[in-house]
Amino acid sequence: MINHIEIYVSDLFVSSKFWKWLLVGHLGYKTYQKWEKGISYIKDSCSYIVFVQADKKKLALSYNRTRIGLNHLAFSIPDKSTLAQIKMELNALNYRELYADRYPHAGGKDRYALYFEDPDRIKVEIVVVE
Repeated sequence: MINHIEIYVSDLFVSSKFWKWLLVGHLGYKTYQKWEKGISYIKDSCSYIVFVQADKKKLALSYNRTRIGLNHLAFSIPDKSTLAQIKMELNALNYRELYADRYPHAGGKDRYALYFEDPDRIKVEIVVVE
């Protein structure tokens, strides 16, 4: 099991707003740690995700999921109604949905999922696992 994942972000305020909406609002995480340059969210007292403000000197090159490194984060949810709610809010909040023309089967005919990007364009996948 993964203990934690740490991700550097370009704007901690904007990123924490997005991730709190998703992780706390829909995926059962709780705010775990919070300090001036970071925040983390934990699920079931075991795995947590940390977001840290990147140093201004390191912001020249923006994140791109097709370069070496992290491609995306995928989360499981138990039902299609939760996925529909996330999709509705995602679009109302003007976050960028990916593969909207192929929703909910962009990952294949047997995969029921939603794909979108966080404020730094990290791809997020929400998969229904019934």
